[in-house]
Amino acid sequence: MAQIITFGEVLMRLSTPGFARFEQAQQFNVTYAGGEANVASALAYWGHSTAHVTRFPDSPVGRAAAQYLRFHGVDISHMLYGGNRIAVYFLETGVAMRPSQIVYDRQFSSFAEINPAEIDWGHILKDATWFHWAGITPALSQAAADACLDGIKAARRRGLTVSGDIFYRSNLWKYGKKPSDILPELTAGTDLVIGSPFIFKDIFGIEPGATFEESCQRLHNAFPQVSRVVDTHRTSLSASHNLLRASMWNGSKVLETEDVEINPIIDRVGGGDAFIAGLIHGLLTFNDEQRALEFGVAASALKHTIEGDALVSTEAEVEAIRQGDTSGRIKR
Repeated sequence: MAQIITFGEVLMRLSTPGFARFEQAQQFNVTYAGGEANVASALAYWGHSTAHVTRFPDSPVGRAAAQYLRFHGVDISHMLYGGNRIAVYFLETGVAMRPSQIVYDRQFSSFAEINPAEIDWGHILKDATWFHWAGITPALSQAAADACLDGIKAARRRGLTVSGDIFYRSNLWKYGKKPSDILPELTAGTDLVIGSPFIFKDIFGIEPGATFEESCQRLHNAFPQVSRVVDTHRTSLSASHNLLRASMWNGSKVLETEDVEINPIIDRVGGGDAFIAGLIHGLLTFNDEQRALEFGVAASALKHTIEGDALVSTEAEVEAIRQGDTSGRIKR
């Protein structure tokens, strides 16, 4: 199977028990999460060799976070250690008409203070076939953005496929740069972009076309390396009842999936990462782009039923959902 390298921050996730509000919580459930690491762990469950590159404080908490990734099958041999603190996010899970809430505490984290020169991308990528990054990472600091760009350039030199989720969190950009200052250069080295026409305008100044296909062609004209563009479409009937589908431009046409109904939602966080992992797995495993896109949606739908950020599943479980088995009948 393919060797896939992901790069990005891993946070301690502190979530209220059940559906309790922050004001009600007297304790928090602890796990560890990060968008790119979530992709790596899902792919590891499906038989791929995955490694995640990040930086943790050299403390019991930092080592616990690393071991969490190792527990999910992710190679942690390229981890860096240093700095004083792990980033944290607090989660209150919504239900029905009450949405979920997330509060971040990630400034001055060990990862945000990473030194790009510490990362030996040549060694890390020497046997890899795929490199994945996300737009949240370069939002954290200039150093994180530089390290991400170094990884993309190293992957390009070695002929790896590069995927990038260019969605970002606007409130994270606190070091004097805007997404439009940083993300264009990263996108220029990316083969598969996860994004939307609205994001293309916001970051790159590319006006949306009359159709998704036209918008994707305009992105490709600006960044010729981009050969596939993917976007998901969510209909929120409530915090615990969604419909999910996806579209992919493959350079010549647009592929689309049907809606998958998700009801009830147990934990939505990480659903986008599960979609990306499913799509990557499908593109590497199936000789069928439509099936790969459907597998991504099915993986995301299944993640919504699992607590925590990580998708813990077999390929067969996802494939059953892709084929329409959403009955939830007990397995004996």
